[in-house]
Amino acid sequence: MKIVVTANGADLDAPASPVFGRCPTYLFVDTETMAFEAVENPAMSAPGGAGIQAAQFVVERGAQAVLTGNLGPNAANVLQSAGVPAYMSTEGTVRQAVEMFRQGQLSVMSRANVPAHAGLGSGRGMGRGMGRGMGRGGYSQAAPAPPPMEPASRQEELDTLRQTAETLRRQLADVMGRLEKLEKD
Repeated sequence: MKIVVTANGADLDAPASPVFGRCPTYLFVDTETMAFEAVENPAMSAPGGAGIQAAQFVVERGAQAVLTGNLGPNAANVLQSAGVPAYMSTEGTVRQAVEMFRQGQLSVMSRANVPAHAGLGSGRGMGRGMGRGMGRGGYSQAAPAPPPMEPASRQEELDTLRQTAETLRRQLADVMGRLEKLEKD
C-alpha cells in the first residue's frame, strides 16, 4: 500500500511533521517494502489554500492513506472525497509512524481536527508577515490541535486529547531548551 507521511526531513528517520498542508516534505512510502520517495511540499509557502493544494497533490501522486497530526477541514474534505483516509500520527520518526500504521495502532480521523487556517502561524521569520514577524526561532504561533468539536466516540476524544497533551509536552520541552540555550549565550 502506498501511504504518505508528513515529514520534517527527506528520509525514513526524519521526524514526522504534525502539520499537513504546510509540512516541508511528504514521504510516499510503500508499506510492504518500505521503499520511499521524498517530495517537497509544493503548497508549503502558498499564500492561501495550502491544505486543499496539498491534499490534491498527495491524492494525484497515488497516496492511499495519509499519516499526519493536524488536518484542517478543507484538506479533510478533499481527502474524504477521494476516499483517502487520514490517520493521527503526532510523534516519532516517519519509520515509526509507518510501523504504527502497519500494526493498526493509529486512529483514523473521521473529520478535521483543527480549524481552517490553523497552520498559518506568524513569527516564523520568513519575511511574509508584513512586518509582524516576532522572531526567527522557527516556532509557529499557531495554536496546537484542539480535540474534534464532535468526537465520533469517547475513545477517539481520549486518544486525541492524549496526543494533544503529548504534542504540548514536546513543544514545551523544545521551548524550555531553547530558553536555556539563549540564556547561557
